[in-house]
Amino acid sequence: MTGKSRLDGKRALVIGGGGTGIGRAVVRAYAAACASVVVADVDPTRATEAADELRSAGCPAHAISGDVRSLEQLDGMISGAAERLGGLDTLVTVVGGQVAFVPAVKLHEMEDEDWDTVYDLNLRYVARAVRSVLRLFLKQGTGGNIVSIGSVTGFMAAPKQAGYGAAKAGLYSLARTVAAEYAADGIRMNLVAGGAISTGVNNAGPGHDWVPEIPAGRYGSSEEMAAAAVYLASEEARYITGQQIVLDGGVSVRGPFPA
Repeated sequence: MTGKSRLDGKRALVIGGGGTGIGRAVVRAYAAACASVVVADVDPTRATEAADELRSAGCPAHAISGDVRSLEQLDGMISGAAERLGGLDTLVTVVGGQVAFVPAVKLHEMEDEDWDTVYDLNLRYVARAVRSVLRLFLKQGTGGNIVSIGSVTGFMAAPKQAGYGAAKAGLYSLARTVAAEYAADGIRMNLVAGGAISTGVNNAGPGHDWVPEIPAGRYGSSEEMAAAAVYLASEEARYITGQQIVLDGGVSVRGPFPA
């Protein structure tokens, strides 16, 4: 199986793939692996630009827009993608984060509405999207894959990002439960858990330089995250479910002592 045909014939919906960063890298990687892709983004212009880019390269692609915080619009993304592609094999959820939406503060300073925003954009919508696509997969009767972008904060301390870390921990639990409940139906769910990844949003955040604290000596890239997302949706990973691939340059396994 060649790298350029790992998802040949697969039909994928990528939620949050219209802009730059990890989402855009994922849609490019899925198209390069020969998947047909529906790009979903809250900004219709970004979604259209991403889909146009794929089509110009000869890849089947469609754009769809909606707000993941709306149950009606989220269900519409799932059904709309299936309608455009004649069915759906893979769901990728990318939208998430904290610093792009609410301030990074210690827990005692965090407002309820900010906690709710982080929860909505990192766990609540994913659970709803997964529920919706599970119904579709079961109706199709041909199995399916779910890949979600997670974070090392889901199993490490997350100073000034307590809500984000708690949501990502919940995301991992969700994946494990989906695996246990639906593996017999040929449905898998896995995560790609990123550490310090170089994206436009992250690079525009607080100016702390994390490189000295990363054993690999550099930030990860969106393309590396996307490559893992391709692998988890491929036949090569058909026996993997309820797991997470950690891309953090060694941060999560580094001890308190110097090497």
